[in-house]
Amino acid sequence: MSNAVQLSAKERIYSLLDDNSFVEVGSYIRPRNTDFNLLEKDVPADGVVTGYGLINGKLVYVYSQDPTVLGGSIGEMHAKKIVNIYELALKVGVPVIGIIDCSGLRLQESTDALDAFGKIFLIQSKASGVIPQITAIVGDAGGGLSVMAGISDFTFIDSKQGKLFINSPSAIQGNYKEKLDSSSAIFQAEAGLIDVVSDDQTNLFNQIRDLIDIIPANNENDDDFDECTDDLNRLTSELEANLKDSKNALKDISDDNYFYEIKNNYAKEMVTGFIKLNGMTVGAIANRSEIRDESQKVLEKFDGSLTTNGCYKAAKFISFCDAFEIPVLSLTNVNGYKATIREEQTIANASAKLTYAFANATVPKVNLIVGQAFGSAYITMNSKHIGADMVFALPTSEIGMMNSDLAAQIMYPDLKDNELKDKAKEYSSVQSSAIAAAKRGYVDDIIEPDSVRQHLIYAFEMLFSKREYTLDKKHGTL
Repeated sequence: MSNAVQLSAKERIYSLLDDNSFVEVGSYIRPRNTDFNLLEKDVPADGVVTGYGLINGKLVYVYSQDPTVLGGSIGEMHAKKIVNIYELALKVGVPVIGIIDCSGLRLQESTDALDAFGKIFLIQSKASGVIPQITAIVGDAGGGLSVMAGISDFTFIDSKQGKLFINSPSAIQGNYKEKLDSSSAIFQAEAGLIDVVSDDQTNLFNQIRDLIDIIPANNENDDDFDECTDDLNRLTSELEANLKDSKNALKDISDDNYFYEIKNNYAKEMVTGFIKLNGMTVGAIANRSEIRDESQKVLEKFDGSLTTNGCYKAAKFISFCDAFEIPVLSLTNVNGYKATIREEQTIANASAKLTYAFANATVPKVNLIVGQAFGSAYITMNSKHIGADMVFALPTSEIGMMNSDLAAQIMYPDLKDNELKDKAKEYSSVQSSAIAAAKRGYVDDIIEPDSVRQHLIYAFEMLFSKREYTLDKKHGTL
């Protein structure tokens, strides 16, 4: 039997928090509504346990819905307890973690329940960018519950027990659950709403604990530092071999090969996650051309282009990092935009959002060009042209409008093959090489693969006290 069935709402909190650290708030609250004999029912804590406690010594606020009490449904007082926890967390400046297992709105309370739901959305929106919001889905999360997950910064799901949906699969025209379970963890993870999928709740809670350990408590605290036990001058001798699978390259760069990946089931050609450099948390975004297993066997290949989903994935991640003063590192290896009919409908808007996210971010931004960097897609990927503070390039990288062979063909359509090769070589040297970009100031330094970790640590240390003053405005519109 799954431990999702065995654990009560309070036991789930105990599993998440440090031992003996949980303090409950609002345990005596009951519903006020008298319609449909609601007061005659036993509704302990109004179906949600709320309070605060510690994760690895760090304070967090938490709520856990109780499916044994009216299905964990949300009514007026249920929502009031959640809002109260948010208000306390905002005053103190610490994360909120919600453990979701809910049948939806409480029918007996109707418009009061709708009002209550709206107040949760409102406080979540106010808290966005101020304190981290984490949602753990361990049961049903339908309708508005999925909106709560969408407003959160990070959403975790138990793949065995968790269900996330706006509309039930059988309520979608032409579908039924046996045909396509659109509420399943993998469906929603591949759609981009889920950040981390776990096969059991113990592992899920441990991954939340790991995340709390590496991100700041709020948008003003720099408490995401650890003592670095790795050699700051360690050579990244395996980096060159790992460049096609940038997830492995990021591990090679990071302290003790640490990497916390976000949305690994969504837009796999774009890698996002957290690394550590000299004990400091850094948000990493990287183009990816291959997925390899531990034996270096190629499992999946990509064409090196920017995709709509990849742009959305990276843009959301950058927005979180910028809000919480987490520096950003990008590994660029991109040859253009994905060229399909479906992508043509969406890629311009998506790449605009990614361009804006990089350009708008005021945290330290470092870009490492590891392969191709062609055209507007290269500009989008944290280039010097849109505000990267430091740009490094490997000696073999190519930076320019397009592949030099193609450029030669366009400029000299009447030349023969041998002559075209000479022109391509000339174009590569003059316009498409790392040294050509460095001569124009678009690359700050050309570095060897084995020295990448050293250079990135020095760069982020130099940028630690960065201050950037932007134009006076309410906010941008992208």
